[in-house]
Amino acid sequence: MVQVLVIEDDDRIRPLVVRSLSDHGFAVSSERTGMAGLAAAVDTRPDLVVLDLGLPDVDGTQVLSMLRAVSEVPVIVASARDDEPSLVSALDTGADDYVVKPYTTTQLEARIRAVLRRAATGRTVRRSLVVGGLEIDVAARRATLDGTSLDLSPREFDLLVHLAERAGDVVTKRELLSEVWQQAWGGSDKTVDVHLSWLRRKLGETATAPRYLTTVRGVGVRLAAPDGA
Repeated sequence: MVQVLVIEDDDRIRPLVVRSLSDHGFAVSSERTGMAGLAAAVDTRPDLVVLDLGLPDVDGTQVLSMLRAVSEVPVIVASARDDEPSLVSALDTGADDYVVKPYTTTQLEARIRAVLRRAATGRTVRRSLVVGGLEIDVAARRATLDGTSLDLSPREFDLLVHLAERAGDVVTKRELLSEVWQQAWGGSDKTVDVHLSWLRRKLGETATAPRYLTTVRGVGVRLAAPDGA
């Protein structure tokens, strides 16, 4: 049975989420403070964590940062903060997904299933990939550029692998959201753009001065070796 830890201080929301997830076959535990939630995540090693940001003792982003230092457990941030800086900060710190309150428990359950599928896919052994000076050992989840190791988050690595598997082809953002995030296209979802921006930065390039990642306006993005590589 999938173990889910809910870290949520709202005494109205927390029992509703716990009951709904339990009714749908998850084994659910909960904590109402950040430090208690962090301790529970380390001690009980759940399969997934649902994390609020507005916690009474410590900000949820700090909890996520401390958790990421010791665990790769998938984390879905569930927060009332709907501004882009909060979303970017949470994803940059290591969140696997981000849902904005108020959300339905049905939506949360769908996100949990999608994140768990991605985590399982990430453990599947696949071949190594080479694009110019970019080398990706998919089985070991390591990537290097011109011999230098790239420090990629789990989502950035999955994004890079998908693009490398389609090297030379233009891949739409709709496809990336569907295949990498396993989410339906929402039109206003900035997740793909944010992660592409981070990936470009780690590849040492920008959208205006690309080397490996080229945006094809109105269509998508292409990963290809630089000319002469």
